[in-house]
Amino acid sequence: MRKFIAILLLIIGVAESRDNIVHLDYGSFLGHFNEQYNYTAWQKIPYAAPPTGQNRFRAPQPPIKQKGLYDSREKFSACPQGTSGGSEDCLYLGLFGRPWTEGQPLRHTVVVFHGGGFVGGSGSFGTPPTSYPILNVSEPDMMFVYPHYRLNAFGFLAGVQVENDPTAEFNVGLLDQRACLKWVQRYVRSFGGDPSSVTIWGQSAGGGSVIAQIIAKQERPLLFHKAAASSPFWPKVYRWNSTQAQGMYDDLASLTGCTGLNSLGCLRNISSRALQNASFAVQTQNLYTTSTYNWGPVLDDSFLPKSLSQRTDSPLSHLKTAFTVYTTHDAKKFIPTGLGKVAGDASSLFNSSNASFDQWLKGFLPGLSSKDRQQVRTQYPQDGSTETISYSNNFDRASLIYRDSVLACPALWISASARNEGWLTEYAVSPAGHAQDGWWWNSVTGKQYDDVLKYETYVGAFKSYFSTGDPNQHRLTELRGPPVLKRLAQQEWVVEDSGFRASDISQLQERCKFWRNVAGKIPL
Repeated sequence: MRKFIAILLLIIGVAESRDNIVHLDYGSFLGHFNEQYNYTAWQKIPYAAPPTGQNRFRAPQPPIKQKGLYDSREKFSACPQGTSGGSEDCLYLGLFGRPWTEGQPLRHTVVVFHGGGFVGGSGSFGTPPTSYPILNVSEPDMMFVYPHYRLNAFGFLAGVQVENDPTAEFNVGLLDQRACLKWVQRYVRSFGGDPSSVTIWGQSAGGGSVIAQIIAKQERPLLFHKAAASSPFWPKVYRWNSTQAQGMYDDLASLTGCTGLNSLGCLRNISSRALQNASFAVQTQNLYTTSTYNWGPVLDDSFLPKSLSQRTDSPLSHLKTAFTVYTTHDAKKFIPTGLGKVAGDASSLFNSSNASFDQWLKGFLPGLSSKDRQQVRTQYPQDGSTETISYSNNFDRASLIYRDSVLACPALWISASARNEGWLTEYAVSPAGHAQDGWWWNSVTGKQYDDVLKYETYVGAFKSYFSTGDPNQHRLTELRGPPVLKRLAQQEWVVEDSGFRASDISQLQERCKFWRNVAGKIPL
């Protein structure tokens, strides 16, 4: 009886939603129209086969043909992360936009990679969807696509055992993203999206994912045409056979009892929960030293053969424009709070003394020589200033070192490497923490109504960039938009409590020049 009722409800839903059924060559997918917010969404569409069983650690495989009508009106599970939750069968995407019918103009398409430090996070959305405030800020209409990708050890396992396995690949989490971009090129037109106007965007590790897709080997025709990165998290990226990458593999194998000759085969066959728990244990062992999140991209010989600092040393021919953002205090959450406590406080491994700062610095940048670390201290004195703030303590000092090397300089390098034009923004609205500008678009809140000018100007700049490749083109106010940041230009756009202004970035460029000079030792 229950099965009959479920089928009846589905039939009723189909009868009411015929315009929301999209037929692809591997299945028919039922979406839904939300009358309250005036959008149509497909919240769950498989874009690849489940990466389970022998597909674990393998490049994404084509999606399985679906029988009957696939109900895409429900959210999908996150990929395995932490010590509980998630499902390995997680290679799905959701997409939404204003109602559209065949014959209407195709819409600009934005593919959004979720954040979470390459170890967590989710792209599944609810009602109204994430980024809905961007859709709502102005014309024109557009489509947003949110995919999942494999995380932590499931998505970023490296080491000689992976290299020697003919069915395994490095960076499968990034290859999942690439598979999603291919799916968009092949299928988004059926949903009203324009495959010839695709922007990739993300925040935190989502922004780092944008960096990875930019500096990776490109395919022709191009899979994306514009790139935006918010607080782009780009930690140390070692080669697949480095001591660090191999050490993480060995630790994982040891924790799971998979240390024999067929180590990778063993890791393929253990339970998802066992691999998940071991992955989390490895993830947390280097907290506040080599990196808070240490599963992530590695340099390989096929997809990601060159580092960020190498690839952005000259303009990138395939990157016409770029729009990047970092926040003033982007890294405070990644720094041990003890660096702000007085010496002698037994509650923390660190304290505010210079000796404790030096201890943190050596742990965070173990590849630098004593001379290199002295140059870091010179670039970041105990009493110093940046483009927008002054500081006089070791906690803020460490925070700026982390911010510049992991977030702000990667943002600058990507914008400066665009072939035509790039724009750099510093988000300084208090408290200006990591990715905190996201509340402008992550959900509908009172802030968007309380500060309409900032909402329309800042969020409007994103929508203008997504639709035209220029954040100034469709600005809604008379305020000056983001200044053009051509290669070696000297300004950034600052969004602050009092409004908007252009600011000199010669100091930031000088600090980032230092990081580029030592990038091979970090490595960046």
